[in-house]
Amino acid sequence: MMQSLYTASTGMLGMQTQIDTTANNIANVNTIGFKKSRAEFADLMYKVMEYAGTSTSDVTKSPTGIEVGLGSRPTAINKIFSEGSLKQTDNQLDVAITGNGFLKLELPDGTEVYSRNGALKIDADGAIVNSDGYPISGGLTIPPDATNITIGTDGIVTAVQPGQTEATQIGQLELTNFVNPAGLHSMGDNLYIETDSSGQPVDGIPGVEGLGILRQGFVELSNVELVVELTDLITGQRAYDSNSKVITTSDEMLQTTNNLKR
Repeated sequence: MMQSLYTASTGMLGMQTQIDTTANNIANVNTIGFKKSRAEFADLMYKVMEYAGTSTSDVTKSPTGIEVGLGSRPTAINKIFSEGSLKQTDNQLDVAITGNGFLKLELPDGTEVYSRNGALKIDADGAIVNSDGYPISGGLTIPPDATNITIGTDGIVTAVQPGQTEATQIGQLELTNFVNPAGLHSMGDNLYIETDSSGQPVDGIPGVEGLGILRQGFVELSNVELVVELTDLITGQRAYDSNSKVITTSDEMLQTTNNLKR
């Protein structure tokens, strides 16, 4: 059987992975805080017919050898944490992170998760939560009837409470950073969870020790660039087509061989 059939099939599978990744990026072009992914590939092992340096005579050696590649494979789907554009919403609870860091949230089972989606809300108990109702880790509650809620670039939350004329501090929003954000596990719903590859979470005040700052009344849009994604889609499709033509050509060569007559 011709090796080219199997080699081209690995290329088709790899390009399918790239197209799937690109499709997910495009599908989330309007998802707040979404970070695009990039598929990465490596060549497979080689079938060595002659090693480089093999003696070809008493005084000469092969300068290159003969090695036939066996295709390619996906090695990683890397999450790109470049910043997306900011969109002004005028919602006093919306915050966009400019720079490094994640908001820390708490799931119902107590698990801590992380997000770049700063579209925050207030639940029936006055707690600041995300769109799914998961509260900010550590708890941050807005007093009843509080007005003029302000979130500073350093994460300090102030509000004017009933019977007062001046704003008072009611809490502090912190950010969390990781040595390797690309190592975080994507859970969906704009949430990430730490892994052994991401490193331990490092909490801190916005604007301190390399953490970003907060922008009240803004949200961070997806960092997906449609022009780039559509270009990747076209190149992936062309590569997929080329690999399929290799399979077709190999099949035609096999058919010719089978039709040989003595």
